[in-house]
Amino acid sequence: MARRGDEGGCAVLRLNEDNARFGLLAMLILLYLLCGAAVFSAIEHPTELRAKKLWTQRLRNFTETHGISAEDLKAFLRTYEEANVYGVRVDALRSRWDFPGAFYFVGTVVSTIGFGMTTPATIGGKIFLIFYGLIGCAATILFFNLFLERIITMLAYIMRWFHERQLRRTGILMPSDHVRGSGTSGGESDSLESWKPSVYYVMLILGVAALLIACCASAMYTAMEEWGYFESLYFCFVAFSTIGFGDLVSGQKEYYMNQEAYRFGNCLFILMGVCCIYSLFNVISIVIKQTLNWILKKLDCRCCCRCTRKRLWHRNAVNPEHIKSRRNDVSVDTVYDSEADGRRMSGEMISAKDFLASNKVSLAIMQKQLYETANGGPRQSYARHNGFSGGIGALAIMNNRLAETSVDR
Repeated sequence: MARRGDEGGCAVLRLNEDNARFGLLAMLILLYLLCGAAVFSAIEHPTELRAKKLWTQRLRNFTETHGISAEDLKAFLRTYEEANVYGVRVDALRSRWDFPGAFYFVGTVVSTIGFGMTTPATIGGKIFLIFYGLIGCAATILFFNLFLERIITMLAYIMRWFHERQLRRTGILMPSDHVRGSGTSGGESDSLESWKPSVYYVMLILGVAALLIACCASAMYTAMEEWGYFESLYFCFVAFSTIGFGDLVSGQKEYYMNQEAYRFGNCLFILMGVCCIYSLFNVISIVIKQTLNWILKKLDCRCCCRCTRKRLWHRNAVNPEHIKSRRNDVSVDTVYDSEADGRRMSGEMISAKDFLASNKVSLAIMQKQLYETANGGPRQSYARHNGFSGGIGALAIMNNRLAETSVDR
């Protein structure tokens, strides 16, 4: 009974910790969003206003020069926007729905990038996309998680190999020997368990790998897409992080030099980059969770110190209503805050129930002590050692508890 109560208390404690962590994370994300909105609004809004003003001026000049009404020109532009949804552009672009274009599209779907340059326009295509994306996205996320596990296992192999090599150099390990994890003769998985790298080491490795992939891919995009190098880096982050704004999309021109090689390299870089960045996000989320636990621990310590000072200040106060509520409470499995509630002054009256509750004696422990005292159990040694009389029943339990208290003090 007591064991089930302890397990239930631990489950409630874990639930409260998870709720506190969730609430703190929600508040921090909201604060992060507010700060980001303020920064982007301050940076981008003036440019947006200037662009609107410039477009209005050009529209007015065009209608006056060519003698076209503004309403007719806006209707023509709306028609172009409708055609733009189906892949029609001013510049000549490659076909969107031939097999290579469709393959590029489904790759952006299952990887959750979703550039938005190519979208299904038919009802059948939209319905098929719902079911296709549901299974494809789930399978791809599983693939990314397995990729992270393989990275960690590979790092464990590398770390163990370097350690064995160092031991062979010093002569401690012979070439035919193998190091087993934690000094045991376990299997291959047991030997690698003690060599799992820390989360910060994995984060560093994944960050460096993602940076190298982004730099190499940016050099390729700068040469093939005629973008600036910074724009290419920006595209790499947007694509690798599966944000996929769609303002810059690779592989959309009608013709490239070495077109097949470029398409293969484009897909390879995006695949490697998405794997590294997704794994990096998972590792960073672990670090954020550790940070939240540290913040909650600090807040909990401050609250505990404040509550302790409040108890010390009110320890001599007599509250009849509090005593009355305790006497009327017949529940045995009551969880008490601390042992300080049971340490009263010598001038205060205390009932047997309050004494047992303050010392956290549950019903199961009471039954065990009754059995031990009736059969001359080991708890009588405290009584003989400290001069307390023995006895049988509740009085013996009281004496044993007093004996333990005197020994502790």
